Amino acid sequence: MTLSDQTIRSREGEELDAGVIDAYLKAHIPGLTGSPKISQFPGGASNLTYLIEYPNQEFVLRRPPFGHKAKSAHDMGREYRILNQLNAGFPYCPKAYAYCTDESVIGAEFYVMERVRGIILREDIPAELNFTPEQTTALCKSFIDKFVDLHNVDYQACGLGDLGKPEGYVQRQIGGWIDRYERAATPDAPVWTEVKAWLRDKMPADHHKPGIVHNDYRFDNVILSPNNPMEIIGVLDWEMTTIGDPLMDLGNTLAYWIQADDPQPMQLTRKQPSNAPGMLTRQQFVDYYAERAGIEIKSIDFYYTYGLFRLAGIIQQIYYRYFHGQTKDQRFAKFVQMNALLEQTSLQVINKSTL
Repeated sequence: MTLSDQTIRSREGEELDAGVIDAYLKAHIPGLTGSPKISQFPGGASNLTYLIEYPNQEFVLRRPPFGHKAKSAHDMGREYRILNQLNAGFPYCPKAYAYCTDESVIGAEFYVMERVRGIILREDIPAELNFTPEQTTALCKSFIDKFVDLHNVDYQACGLGDLGKPEGYVQRQIGGWIDRYERAATPDAPVWTEVKAWLRDKMPADHHKPGIVHNDYRFDNVILSPNNPMEIIGVLDWEMTTIGDPLMDLGNTLAYWIQADDPQPMQLTRKQPSNAPGMLTRQQFVDYYAERAGIEIKSIDFYYTYGLFRLAGIIQQIYYRYFHGQTKDQRFAKFVQMNALLEQTSLQVINKSTL
């Protein structure tokens, strides 16, 4: 059975010149023979990702989207550095092989990393895997184990101490996302007044032990072994990684974690099989995380609400482009409704909170 991500012919206007790529890679990676076959991974809404297949080795090439010149939003060098150095402390991070700063090669900076072959879970667990609830629980706990392991990485030993500024991280995130949300506001968008005030008022101190913050840790960014789907062999999508409060990262992940008893409108937003029989609930997720991390989490309400608001900010930024005609992608037409749903969910958390 083929459960690994499949590629497509490169989209029109996004093709890479195989001869140019071949010459560059053979000059920077020893041992390559033959000619490469290039195809494109169809997913993702940010950087473009390609599969480079040689007879004896496979690579993944990442580059910014065409026409986008804001390096700060698509910093290939930063991603390459994270992959190149974090792998020593977190072996689930793919190895990086080459980073090209010469934009004349393909029209933009890019980097090349190893291709980790495996299974990525999307909305539902494929029936072919035939997981029992007990196996699903074990996989869920392994997913959390890797999350804790990442947060416990000695980032100084990996040479990533300057990747972010942990002091004042919580305050910067709250203030920053409020500012970004307000700049992306449209006349039909919810204003989040009560939630923004609550987040400002309930802001905790930074976690006593800062760590690597992935900022997008979800099942669809995790690779399972094709030979043993119970085993996690890779973690992807490191473009938003920084140093900060691991509990804020936990809140980000919980915002995507739609459990089986959530209302139907929330189920429609689900992008991973977090509702499958055997998956932990959000509270069970937090309890197991705290147990594995050896910490006490008295209340997750602030971090979960922050995660929901941050997700709304991301959604609203995309909807802003659709509202103003900068994109015609009809997938984004209902994003303002998703935004409103996230606000209602946040208000329900706040109203029940003991903070």
